[in-house]
Amino acid sequence: MTQIIGFPEEMRDKASDGGGGNPLSASLGLSTREAEDGRTYGALDLGTNNCRLLIARRQRDGFKVIDSFSRITRLGEGLGAHGRFTPAAIDRTLAALTVCASRMERHGVSVSRCVATAACRLAGDTAPFLERIRGETGLAVEVISADEEARLALAGCAPLLEARGAPTLLFDIGGGSTELTLVEVEDTPAGPMPGAVRAMESLPLGVVTMAEAVGGGHLSARLHADIVTHVRERLRPFDITHGISDRAARGDLSLLGTSGTVTTVGAVALGLTRYDRARVDGLTLPIHAVKEVGARLLDMTPQARAAHPCIGRDRADLVLAGCAILEAILSTWPVPRVRVADRGIREGLLMTLMDARGPCDFTEVRDSDDPPQADDKILPPLVDDLPRPPPSPESGVTP
Repeated sequence: MTQIIGFPEEMRDKASDGGGGNPLSASLGLSTREAEDGRTYGALDLGTNNCRLLIARRQRDGFKVIDSFSRITRLGEGLGAHGRFTPAAIDRTLAALTVCASRMERHGVSVSRCVATAACRLAGDTAPFLERIRGETGLAVEVISADEEARLALAGCAPLLEARGAPTLLFDIGGGSTELTLVEVEDTPAGPMPGAVRAMESLPLGVVTMAEAVGGGHLSARLHADIVTHVRERLRPFDITHGISDRAARGDLSLLGTSGTVTTVGAVALGLTRYDRARVDGLTLPIHAVKEVGARLLDMTPQARAAHPCIGRDRADLVLAGCAILEAILSTWPVPRVRVADRGIREGLLMTLMDARGPCDFTEVRDSDDPPQADDKILPPLVDDLPRPPPSPESGVTP
């Protein structure tokens, strides 16, 4: 599967730090470097629950993703209890990374960056694990800070920022942590751009850590409520320090979510019979629709969740913990709607590697274990150009 990530024409020859010298915003400035350089780039994100790869080539109007891969590895399984990776988690992760290394070699990747996040920040045996990765796969994986994780997610999600005269709270519900970034949004001739970053926070609350903390993934209504209450308490200091609830009460706040949790909720809200990234990425959901999906998933049996085509067996025991974290976020900062992003760190890595500092957009990409598609044509640059069936009028869901 190929995709094109396009940079708006008006932005190609401009330069801006985008945020008054703020280091996170500065990385989102614009490049004047020659666009087509003939190299192939790789971006790998090793998270607490997933291993994900994008491979791309830079084009005049952006860059073209020529292959993608995603596999659930559960690297952080048992980490909260033991502080070390389990042998099974290491084996699963090494198997996924071996596939990534093979694909990067097959496509002739010459410039790459491989990063690891919360699980590797926490584990006591990360150093020998990374040495083993390098020895067995040849991949040099670096552990990045929570701040850089948030910066990369913001870079990847920047095209979905909306110009509404209000700052955006970007939240990323991961396997081992949840990142929060409050960023100003600036209107520019090329569209909304990230401005100054007002606040950042990383909380050790992810779908894996929360599910394991309550003894498993199938939650009763009481356990669900307990998680919501716990997460809300952990959000309070961040909220009070930065006055975010006050912003929400004045209508001066937008929410943008990136994670498997929010994309799953989006797919279920749309009633998809097969996950379709083109319809989920950039979707706008009214809060009542999010709550309805959460209640529906909580009422399902584990077997029913596993059988759902947009959830599956590998994620059925984690989605409820994710929905509880999401509910805590939405109830702490009540806004009318939330926007969904199926993009993040990998896209931010590619933009950084290519010095492609302006917001970009891209068409559908299918992460799978399947061999890369032979088709190498350039697809339309904007996801909004893709035809989408209209949602039902009563749903309130806005693509």
